[in-house]
Amino acid sequence: MGDLVTARLVLHPMTVSEAERVVAGDSGGGARWAPGYPTDGDVAAARRYLGACADTGDPQPFGNYEIRRREDGQAIGGLGFHGPADATGSVTIGYGLVPSARGKGYASEALRELLLFARARGVTRVRGDADHENIASQHVMTAVGMRPAGQDERVRYFETAWTETTAHADSRA
Repeated sequence: MGDLVTARLVLHPMTVSEAERVVAGDSGGGARWAPGYPTDGDVAAARRYLGACADTGDPQPFGNYEIRRREDGQAIGGLGFHGPADATGSVTIGYGLVPSARGKGYASEALRELLLFARARGVTRVRGDADHENIASQHVMTAVGMRPAGQDERVRYFETAWTETTAHADSRA
C-alpha cells in the first residue's frame, strides 16, 4: 500500500517494524522524527495496530498512518483507523500532532484526505471524538465536515456519513 499525499503532507501507512520503533521510542532505521514525536497518542495507536496485526493480521488500508511533512520528511504525528469497517460500513478514526505542528492546518489537511480515502473504499460513516476541553480537535473535525453526534461526561462525538445519493460528491469543500 502506498503513501497518501496532500499539498503539504505525506500520510505513510505504518508497518509493523515502524510501529515497533514508535512503541520503543527508537527513531532508528532512518526515521526522521520532529521533536516530541511520538506522542503518547502515537504510542497507544501503534500498540493498538500491533495488537490487531497479531490477532487478525495487518488491517491496512484501515490501519495507522504516520503524518510527515513533505518539505522535510519529518514525522509530526499520526492518524488512522481503529480497525476495518464494521458490518454497517462504519469506522472510527483518531489523530494527533506534536505540539510544534499544531495550529497550522495539518490536522485538517490529513483528516480530510483520510475521509476521502475511506469513502473511496466503501466506508459509509466515520466517527471520532475529542475531550470536552480539546476545542482545537473539535474544530478540526467540524472543518472537514464531521458533525457533532452526542457527548458523554468525557468527550464529544463527531461523525460524517455518506448515502448512495452523495457517494460521488467531492467532500473537499
